Amino acid sequence: MQFSAGHRLWETWPVMNYRLLVLFDLDGTLVDPAGAITGGIIGSLEAHGLSRPSEDMLRKMVGPPLVTSLREIAGVSEGQLASVITHYREGYRTRGMAASRPYPGVVGVVETLRAAGHLVAVATQKPQGLAQELLGVQQLAGLFHSVHGSPDEEQSPGPDGKTPIIAAALARHEGRYDGAIMIGDRSHDISGAVANGLDCIPVTWGFGSVEEFSVVGATTPATTADALLELILKRVPQGVGHGNL
Repeated sequence: MQFSAGHRLWETWPVMNYRLLVLFDLDGTLVDPAGAITGGIIGSLEAHGLSRPSEDMLRKMVGPPLVTSLREIAGVSEGQLASVITHYREGYRTRGMAASRPYPGVVGVVETLRAAGHLVAVATQKPQGLAQELLGVQQLAGLFHSVHGSPDEEQSPGPDGKTPIIAAALARHEGRYDGAIMIGDRSHDISGAVANGLDCIPVTWGFGSVEEFSVVGATTPATTADALLELILKRVPQGVGHGNL
């Protein structure tokens, strides 16, 4: 099936309501950080006299909570964590958010889902306030029905990663959807979805890999925005239409 991300596919379906709740990860799925995250991490570590991580390590640091990545991947000591995070966040707010860009076609996917009557929300491990700031800078804030993230106090991230964030999104929209699915670019998106009884469609344009997805038993990944939209809309059962708000 060939169609653009803005094609109104649902208009050919019978008019019966079936509403999806589609949860999108942020960095690496909706928005390309354009080096703002990895470059900011490098700058903050070097400003504190710490070693620059390898490129592979830097890619792995995008997605998990920043404090977790700094501790477990970059090996930052507890005594330096707060200062490194503060330095990083200052640079991210002044330069990084504006340098980021939505991935090609993804905004069209979200707009198409909304127009068809589905619910769309953000579920990210980025601090919730910062996620809302980024969406505002990128002029995407009004596109989502809700935004869910980690606590704004970053020193003590929750032990269960993405699981409680997805659970919060499901609870927020309880009773308003017939099925739900997670869209993300890292294995923790998949494992968090599974822990909440959901499937996850991984995307290949972010920071994960097909090998990473296969380890956690992911479904077929989406390689383009058009492919993502098609995979999402396949979740609407045959013979029923899309919901109307």
